[in-house]
Amino acid sequence: MLYPLNTFSPIVMLLLAVLTCVTFTSAAPEHNAMHPLVDRDNVGKRQSSGKMVFAHFIVGIVSDRKSAADYDQDMTLAKSIGIDAFAINIGLDDYTDQQLDYAYESAAKNGMKAFISFDFNFWRSSQASDVGAKVKKYGTRPAQLKVGSGSNQVFVSTFIGDGLDLNTVRSSAGMPLFIVPNFQPGNAAAADGAFNWGAWPNNGANKAPTPDRNFTVEDGDQAYLRALGGEPYMAPASPWFSTHYGPEVSYSKNWVFPSDLLWYNRWQSILALAPQYVEIITWNDYGESHYIGPLSSPHYDDGNSKWVNDMPHDGWQDMAKPFIAAYKAGAKSVTSYIKTDQIIYWYRPTLKSASCDSTDNTMKPISNPSENFFPGRPNGADSMSDAIFVVALLQQAGTVKVSSGGNSKTFSGQAGANVWAVNMGVGKQTFSLTRGGNTVLSGTSLKDISANCICGIYNFNAYVGTLPAGKSDPLHPDGFGGFTNGLAPGICQPRPSLGTAAAAAAIATASTGTQDSAPVPTHSDAVMTSDTDSSTAPLESSSTTSAPQVTAIASTTMKSPTAGSNTITALSQLFPTNFILSSRLVTSDDHSIDGEQVELYVGPCDMGTGGSETIGVQDSTLSWLWGQGPPGDGF
Repeated sequence: MLYPLNTFSPIVMLLLAVLTCVTFTSAAPEHNAMHPLVDRDNVGKRQSSGKMVFAHFIVGIVSDRKSAADYDQDMTLAKSIGIDAFAINIGLDDYTDQQLDYAYESAAKNGMKAFISFDFNFWRSSQASDVGAKVKKYGTRPAQLKVGSGSNQVFVSTFIGDGLDLNTVRSSAGMPLFIVPNFQPGNAAAADGAFNWGAWPNNGANKAPTPDRNFTVEDGDQAYLRALGGEPYMAPASPWFSTHYGPEVSYSKNWVFPSDLLWYNRWQSILALAPQYVEIITWNDYGESHYIGPLSSPHYDDGNSKWVNDMPHDGWQDMAKPFIAAYKAGAKSVTSYIKTDQIIYWYRPTLKSASCDSTDNTMKPISNPSENFFPGRPNGADSMSDAIFVVALLQQAGTVKVSSGGNSKTFSGQAGANVWAVNMGVGKQTFSLTRGGNTVLSGTSLKDISANCICGIYNFNAYVGTLPAGKSDPLHPDGFGGFTNGLAPGICQPRPSLGTAAAAAAIATASTGTQDSAPVPTHSDAVMTSDTDSSTAPLESSSTTSAPQVTAIASTTMKSPTAGSNTITALSQLFPTNFILSSRLVTSDDHSIDGEQVELYVGPCDMGTGGSETIGVQDSTLSWLWGQGPPGDGF
């Protein structure tokens, strides 16, 4: 199933390149240009088994785990929301097999499945026989995910890896395989499907969209579906993206993708699209802030704890649970799968206008300049809204009130999934659900919004809370190992500081306030509605401003963090979306494809030891040129 590049327009070629290791630069395309939609009635004709949901799990940060029991919490939580298996991302670390042993043992004990996702920031395409040998070692484990008509094909995936000889992988494994790699669609001829890593709106160059370059996640879906022609598609789903490393690490990077209502919107898209598989990106990538797993899971820290501490994301599991059930059932609406009333909310801890330049970790000079690093406020910050995002999963209609500092709004929610945004206000964040004059849910978030810079940095991570309140989820002590690296001296202590939610019985009667039945749209292109209401209204400007001050996190009596004595050697597993521009692709004609000027740059993602590869584009010949660098070079 080989699709030559001339199957795609330059616009979609640009998108597909960014989703793997390639970046085009070309004449500006029309906004959101894309191919006609694929006929969804024909998608899945040759699908392998029932729909499944996986979660990407990074092994490169968990070398502190000492037994299978250290994986039990992850396994039981994932299973409880409908996740079928962990895609276990591995590099070439000396602890990898030990951790795989633990993970597979825990999965078997807890009724979960697992499969290996080979990270080709570390593996090389010349290692096909080694990949096959690793699959052979774990393919017979009881917890190994197997699919196919006889459930006898060992499921295998990758992060990037174009050029890997899949036939050699199969022969070396010596068992039936079902390979769904993160290859460009046109490179998946020997695969059984393809996995799309492009889970965030972008500009075609691995940064936030701009007015003239806006590629949606759904654009990527269509490009893959068109190329796959009915073969299994593994669609991405991610809740957030924010990273903020300065000179304290060798891979300084600082940007965000627009994420406001990405998690809600993406699950609505998945219900409509009904792909064969969904992979959540990720369970435990704390460095890029798209984790949905618990902070309390054992893991080492490379300094991301500066923006991860006190920022649990467990509520995103709760939001996904009924959507996962609806997706597996083939439903287009989540309403019938909501089993209890619940409010899930999230927001950033400070306003965008807060000025942290005097103390921020990215304001210091770096020795490793790259296009991924920007001093100060993260690149793409303006693509995020100063808002509180609220999803109400309701069994019956009810009234939801949201108060953010001095801003208060009341909404009429219908049975089903409802979503709104309220202007961010400094101070307490309170939420309530009333029905028939009775208070059903009411509570105040553990996380206030600050006018100041918490720990002195720009923190664009999200705090996620729920009503009813979930369990306390403090950051694991090992997760503080690099906390103070890059921080102003004495500005913060490496300890959790959130309290715990009040007892469920302590519910105050909520004021209904002024009725405002119109949901509020944001920069995320969300359809801010319930399942039955399509009305919208503009987002109001916040009247609250911020001052360039610093808020230190208060100390609490917690166990001291374990020092980061174990070096994390698989660090690029923490930031797998970063691509560097290293070499130029040229054409044998006048450097144009379909009349558009094109330059192509290839990063050293999986290019062996250097060389060239030729692919046909109509009557042209494109030669891939690449450089050689160490694993994770440029990340």
